[in-house]
Amino acid sequence: MKEEKKTTKKKTVKKTAKTLEHILDLNANNIWELDEYAIADAWERGRKEEDFSISEQKLLNTIRLAFEIVHFNPQDEREAAKYEKGWAKITHCKEEKGCVAIRRKAIERITDLSYENIKHISTAMLLELIDRNFGGGWDSISLAIRDIIESGFEISTTQLPASRIHAPGGTVEKKVAQGFDVLEIPKGTWVEAIFAKKKDPVEKIHMDIPEREYDEDGNLIPLRDDIGDNDENDDDDNLDNDDTYFSSLTPEADVKDIEEEGLSIEDVSEVGEVLED
Repeated sequence: MKEEKKTTKKKTVKKTAKTLEHILDLNANNIWELDEYAIADAWERGRKEEDFSISEQKLLNTIRLAFEIVHFNPQDEREAAKYEKGWAKITHCKEEKGCVAIRRKAIERITDLSYENIKHISTAMLLELIDRNFGGGWDSISLAIRDIIESGFEISTTQLPASRIHAPGGTVEKKVAQGFDVLEIPKGTWVEAIFAKKKDPVEKIHMDIPEREYDEDGNLIPLRDDIGDNDENDDDDNLDNDDTYFSSLTPEADVKDIEEEGLSIEDVSEVGEVLED
């Protein structure tokens, strides 16, 4: 019976696995829904098209978000044998550069979480990873990993005596009613409850940020510094062109035409002398 169930499960996975019509349709969103074999099939079809080499590095960078990438020489039988099981293989446009083996990155430990994959795991899987973390609870997780988790999930915690954790109308019951999943971690006579709920997707503001590129060994290629030397003089240039600023400092800006108001300069002088006496 167990073997029959396993076979049924495998068939279900194959049916639900998504395919990719064209490799150029691959992006940072659908990469998480595909397996390595669907990507490899689409790659090999697209590789035969003209100008595909232009997109090759960009596609490898996208694949790298969710998959391990290893460059190897297919002529070396010993090396090629390492990637026979569990890996899919794709060929460079320039065949002399060899092949690339790809395999989905495993998320088995809480330290495997990243800002990219946290948005693509379920709440149940997250709580399972936290539970595997030596049973230490939320405070045992490093601040860096907590920040990653909270970028994709709403998290809150509470600690209560074991006898009160499931009290009617209590915190657990209220949180579950609000759509949170809960993980309970026993701590002596107390229980820590960790509540998690996936955050709603936030619409991103488009910004023209240079795309990061990697070399064949997976190392980041430094961005070119395009900042000019003229930026530091912008404030001075703005003041030089601001007529209003400089005109407000000139004597003419504060002097009224007193003769237009019916007084001569002599009259004003006489009035001033009388006031002084």
